[in-house]
Amino acid sequence: MFVSRRALLAFAALSALLPASAAAQTKPREIRVDWATYNPVSMVLKDKGLLEKEFAKDGISIRWVQSLGSNKALEFLNAGSLDFGSTAGAAALVGRINGNPIKSVYVYSRPEWTALVTRRDSPIAKPADLKGKSIAVTRGTDPHIFLVRALADAKLTERDVRIVLLQHPDGKTALIRGDVDAWAGLDPMMAQAEVEDGAKLFYRKPEANTWGVLNVREQFLRDNPELVRRVLAVYEEARKYSLSNYDEVKRTFIAATKLPDAVVDKQLKERTELTHSRIGAPQRESILAAGLALQDAGVIAANVDVKAVVDALIDDRIQLVGN
Repeated sequence: MFVSRRALLAFAALSALLPASAAAQTKPREIRVDWATYNPVSMVLKDKGLLEKEFAKDGISIRWVQSLGSNKALEFLNAGSLDFGSTAGAAALVGRINGNPIKSVYVYSRPEWTALVTRRDSPIAKPADLKGKSIAVTRGTDPHIFLVRALADAKLTERDVRIVLLQHPDGKTALIRGDVDAWAGLDPMMAQAEVEDGAKLFYRKPEANTWGVLNVREQFLRDNPELVRRVLAVYEEARKYSLSNYDEVKRTFIAATKLPDAVVDKQLKERTELTHSRIGAPQRESILAAGLALQDAGVIAANVDVKAVVDALIDDRIQLVGN
């Protein structure tokens, strides 16, 4: 059939005028998802290839990106190199306040993944003892937020200590080597320091550890709500599998981290709870409490409406079977 040049030009002009939402109807060629040692469900998900199986029929591939901390997951989400990223709830809040367009849509764990750590022979026994001391921390993560709140409880601020900014593995190394006096720890490195180096957790407060939440880029959610629902459904499959198959979760974890049994058991058995998945009121309250504490400490500006940002961050509209 002959199509005139004029008709082709008219069609091209019409296409240029189509709303941006029309382009959003085209499915992405790949979905970019993170995995992290602080998110055991993500490791099972990756190991079993569940997302790959779910989206093979759509011709959509899965790209896996490792996050070394909430700060890295947030950085990747903000840059658009991740569609889904694992963080602590409070870290997601700080990211949202700083302009990161994300939505928290799922809970992958209720952890006690952070505490304040020092060497076995250190005289440090409580947060008040940190005055004038050096502390390794990864800014923008739950351990950092935990440290700020612990200092505030002791009537101290970051100005009363010497903050040494390091990624979590390097913070652990700096502590054991004696380069810093304390470390705002994160599992599994924290468990490794306990088991292998005799490090002591001198300040623990499980309720101040905010939930592990899965975040999605707001634009991706807006353009692909059904794909997001399917990703969360597969995540839920992996979480339930993890609850019923501890030995396999442990095997997957050891294969990825090369850590010994005792370290992995300490993190997974003692300090990681995987019985929650729906995001809602408990997470909202935990994140809000952390945000208000950070605001009192001067980390979040006084003019920020923390509750409004929490409400904008959490999206609980996607309901999963069994929730």
